[in-house]
Amino acid sequence: MEGRFRPLASRLRYVSVNRKTLAYRALVLFSYIYFLRPEDFIPGLSYVPIGKIAGGIALLALIFGTRPKDRAKIPIELKLLALLLLHMLVTIVFATWRGGAFEYVVNRFSKGVIVAFLIFMVVSKVDEIRKLLLIQAASIALVTVGSVLIHQTSEGRLLGIQKGILENPNDLAINIAINFPLCVAFLLGSKGAVRKLFWSVSLVFMVYAVIATYSRSGLIALGITGMICFWEFVVKGKHTYLLAGTLLVGIAGVGVVLATPRYLIRVESIFLGNIEGSQDKGSLEARKRLLIDSLKITMQHPLFGVGPGSFQAVSGTWQPSHNTYTGLSSEAGLPALVLFVAVMASSLHKTKKLRKLPGYVADKDIRLWTSGLRAGMAAYMVGAIFATTEYNLFQYFIVGYICVLYKIAGAPADAREQAPGDGRRRLRELKNAKSKRELVWAR
Repeated sequence: MEGRFRPLASRLRYVSVNRKTLAYRALVLFSYIYFLRPEDFIPGLSYVPIGKIAGGIALLALIFGTRPKDRAKIPIELKLLALLLLHMLVTIVFATWRGGAFEYVVNRFSKGVIVAFLIFMVVSKVDEIRKLLLIQAASIALVTVGSVLIHQTSEGRLLGIQKGILENPNDLAINIAINFPLCVAFLLGSKGAVRKLFWSVSLVFMVYAVIATYSRSGLIALGITGMICFWEFVVKGKHTYLLAGTLLVGIAGVGVVLATPRYLIRVESIFLGNIEGSQDKGSLEARKRLLIDSLKITMQHPLFGVGPGSFQAVSGTWQPSHNTYTGLSSEAGLPALVLFVAVMASSLHKTKKLRKLPGYVADKDIRLWTSGLRAGMAAYMVGAIFATTEYNLFQYFIVGYICVLYKIAGAPADAREQAPGDGRRRLRELKNAKSKRELVWAR
């Protein structure tokens, strides 16, 4: 009887010892699914609720894959994010459209909170965060290259090859700007000609893609990213050889703009409005009206808003606010806006404090990722003024990365360098100890 249950006991012991490793694997799987969206490319998979399954896996990993000691020192950014989720749940009760509000909060926004907590709680090694950052940066790079090569357009504007948020030209451009500095960090940190060539080519494609989307908000976000990258990597990081690459990419970008006069006119429309040839079609004026409408609704419903996802119907425009901040305040109230800004601003400030930690000084990769995440967060906070992104997950991944990078940089050197798989080694030690005990008993 005892032998019959031995495999089950062994499996339970494996799960107990390795639950953090299993949670990390669940996080990796979630990242692959979210960034690559296999349902867009594999026939028949679109009928499977991949997003909900991935969210369920992440939630289970957060509940059962973390230990009490991992939850001891939750950073202020995650506490504020949890408070924001709690407030969003309350807004469902007061929402104009409760079913839609439930969908936006539970099936969309909550995933961002879960993934930020999961990153912080299960990642503790440099190799682990490197893998997650690589999944995100490489996925966006591949999607960008594929989008440029396939070149599907709508009214002359480049579309993403995915059917999710990266299909829209504006969202594609802003997310390229957010992830651009991570790709620069991997270019500087990678070894080997092939890897450096991949990242170099990807960066050129990313600049071209932002121009090809004709996205004015994406261009502004990329401009902010470029300036911060130059300061972080070239001036402060002293990667002077990157200056030549920056100049080449800049010259190539200017060349593309000059070769497409329509784009130059569209850029001018940022300041001049619907000028001839800009393809603005009144969108600038429409966005001004949406901004005013969102501010009015915020003043009318300051505490709980009209409900997540309800702005389009209440305003009567059937258009999102195209502004993350006023969109959030109109749909979830001013408390949600304050908490959201506090999370993002505190995360950005944390990248500054991170530079004082021993791991930042000792580890080149940590320095590169700190600069990349700082530039990405700054680009997001600017780009969010021109797009509706509060229910996307990209920014919450960045919050989680910054928090865990701060934790890793502040840890002792041996803990930072310890290779993954410690749980497996511990299990082997337990098995060997058990075998020795059985051998002694047999004798």
